[in-house]
Amino acid sequence: MIFLKIIAVFVFAFFIHKPASGQVVIIAEDIITSDTVRMIKDPKVATILSAVLPGAGQVYNGKVWKVPILYGGIITNIYFAEFNNRRYQLFREALFTFDRQDPQNPNPFPNLNRDALVRNVNYWRRNRDMVYILFGAIYALNIIDAQVDAHLSGFDVSEDLTLHLEPTFESLTAGGTLFGMSLKLKF
Repeated sequence: MIFLKIIAVFVFAFFIHKPASGQVVIIAEDIITSDTVRMIKDPKVATILSAVLPGAGQVYNGKVWKVPILYGGIITNIYFAEFNNRRYQLFREALFTFDRQDPQNPNPFPNLNRDALVRNVNYWRRNRDMVYILFGAIYALNIIDAQVDAHLSGFDVSEDLTLHLEPTFESLTAGGTLFGMSLKLKF
């Protein structure tokens, strides 16, 4: 059901968007060089796609190989959040049982005193909360990666980038001259 809602939001945001009068929406622009054709992607579209559905911006940018890494991180994060929450609930219930001193419900950890139970409750809660923060960081990095990748889609990485070592001669304003070598990068 959640998946259908995400798809509906994606369709609404991407396909039904109508620009205001006089605006031109560029989703991708072709750049033709001497030997290749490159697509320049719109960073705004990539950002929105990644915010709505993690990994959609990477697919839009043509970096499909990043999607399994992203979802591997998300799935691993969900597993550890559930694991840490289970341990937190177990020690929390043991602490409540210890405080009630109920003879019919014995303490599941008879070797631990109250301080040890409190330390375990705090430890597993802190781990669970850190996993939630890590999930937010993975989500934010997904969006940032899609936007930066779309920005850099128009960057020229042709074979014409060369370094040249050239002699340099410069006149100084104080009347002297400067001789040397310079390393120049030609684009």
